[in-house]
Amino acid sequence: MDQGAAVLRRLGQNAADVLLQLSLVGGYRFGGPTDLLAATGALTGGTLQRLARTQEWTVALSEPGALRPGGPAWQATVQVRVTHALVGASFSATGAWDTARWGLPVNQADQAATLGLFDGTVILGCRALGVPVPPSDSRALMHLWKWVGHLLGVHPDFLVDDEWARHRINYHVLLAQAGVSDAGPRLARAVVAAQAGRAYPGPAWWQPWRAQWEQERLLSMLTVFLGVRSMRDLGLPLRPPWAHAYLLPLNTWRYRVAGRLPGGRERLDRWGRRRSDAILASHHPHDVSDAQVTGAT
Repeated sequence: MDQGAAVLRRLGQNAADVLLQLSLVGGYRFGGPTDLLAATGALTGGTLQRLARTQEWTVALSEPGALRPGGPAWQATVQVRVTHALVGASFSATGAWDTARWGLPVNQADQAATLGLFDGTVILGCRALGVPVPPSDSRALMHLWKWVGHLLGVHPDFLVDDEWARHRINYHVLLAQAGVSDAGPRLARAVVAAQAGRAYPGPAWWQPWRAQWEQERLLSMLTVFLGVRSMRDLGLPLRPPWAHAYLLPLNTWRYRVAGRLPGGRERLDRWGRRRSDAILASHHPHDVSDAQVTGAT
């Protein structure tokens, strides 16, 4: 578990990018869970705050021992399970959910799909960004999410330690997914727009320019990760792949060269923590002073 948490920390900004782009926005490409998310009001009202909670949770998972029973990440994960149970019970009781079309709200297939977006998809996405993830790191990270899935109530049939077993499950779950619905584009555009509300390092006059850069960076990476058809389905504008063009050589240097030098893993760990702290701070623009935001980098 602690090894998996360390791997997640070292992935740093890369894991945060993949979780936002492939795991979150990429998941909006399919109807069902996306429509339930929209029906609860999630990510369409207070988008930045909800993204911040997700970021806080994933950062908590990367802390040593945080997922032990009673630990902060353990408590946060159990709270997510309770929330899912309450949402499922509420929509089932009111009859406001089209069970014949979508299945039960927060059903096991949907939970398995979500878990797959957080474990195997993150590994594939980071590799696509030039980050080497050897088998030992892959297994440790998969085991971390296996425990998270257990805490969330995912059926044991969908809990695996092997990355390629997860990819096979993801493939079969993908075949059963519905196409994009009206909720997908609304949620995707809300995530892109929310980047303008974050607090970025630097003086106040710089904030609009940095926000525009972050939105363009997000769209550039999404265009590569999701492809032209999915971008159009989600109503998002296409952008050239300039973000990948600088991330690939940067990650090659950071992980394959500098990371293999003496003390490299420790430096990657410290970098990952700094980036996680900076990303978290940026999602709380009213709670962080200019000095704190500037110091986060």
